[in-house]
Amino acid sequence: MDSRRVLIFRTVARAGSISAGARELGWTQPAVSQHLRALEREVGGPLLVRGAGGVDLTEAGRRLLAHADAVAAHLEAAAAELDDLAQLRSGSARMASFPSGSAVIVPTALAALAVAAPEIEVSLVEAEPPEAAALVRSGAVDLALVFGYQEDRAEEALVAAPLAEDPIRLVLPADVAAVPRRLAELEDRPWVAGCERCRGHLVACAARAGFVPRIRHVTDDYVVVQALVARGLAVAVLPETALTAFRHPGVRTEELPELGSRRIDVLHRRGIERVPAVAALLAALQVAGPVAGPVAGPVAVGAERSGSGSA
Repeated sequence: MDSRRVLIFRTVARAGSISAGARELGWTQPAVSQHLRALEREVGGPLLVRGAGGVDLTEAGRRLLAHADAVAAHLEAAAAELDDLAQLRSGSARMASFPSGSAVIVPTALAALAVAAPEIEVSLVEAEPPEAAALVRSGAVDLALVFGYQEDRAEEALVAAPLAEDPIRLVLPADVAAVPRRLAELEDRPWVAGCERCRGHLVACAARAGFVPRIRHVTDDYVVVQALVARGLAVAVLPETALTAFRHPGVRTEELPELGSRRIDVLHRRGIERVPAVAALLAALQVAGPVAGPVAGPVAVGAERSGSGSA
């Protein structure tokens, strides 16, 4: 299989049409079409279904695209390493993070990195874990700070570097009279729940306690969650990172062992951690990391500047 044709196919698949892919490549549309037909002959079947609105991937096309993304990621890592050696500079790194991680962990990491390696440019986008993982897989970002609960499925084909355990707290109005000692005591209370992943954890914890929570409000904003709780409109659970990022004076928090914790990881494609700028950012995140304590030993910021990676 011609690797160049595989990358041409990837460009067309990601662009959504042969004409758009040709423009991105700087080629003519007939030349791109010729390479695609040759690739389809090599694999023994159609990869794209061509239509007026663009192209759709066949099952074979979807499977090949996953491999093509991996090839592109490896080539990108190789190019970045070689460029760093040739130009004697550390380059740039791109990352994604969930909101409370962006508020608590990321600023500390970036501030330390700015002192240790001021020549490294880091860009940040905010994304919840499923979207952040997709950005890593596609190569749009190098690293993603994500969280997950025991109920969540691991991300396949990505490396997860453990960063921290983030305890989950019960959030109640500050003037609550009776403090519950078991989750089941809140069966009759309305709840405010967060993103789909956090909401799933709440439902799973409640199920183990023998009830289904009455979720009245849904918001991803931990400031709004606490404002609703402070007014006595609902109760909630929030991770320690969210409560560190913002703490409403009208709420109190309680520890309930039933709520457990969530795990904070840094996701990346295999091999990208060998790029010095990415390795330095990963090390800075591992140092900045945890609210409750790291799950992996600390790594000195800048330790990977020579090119050796950390996982």
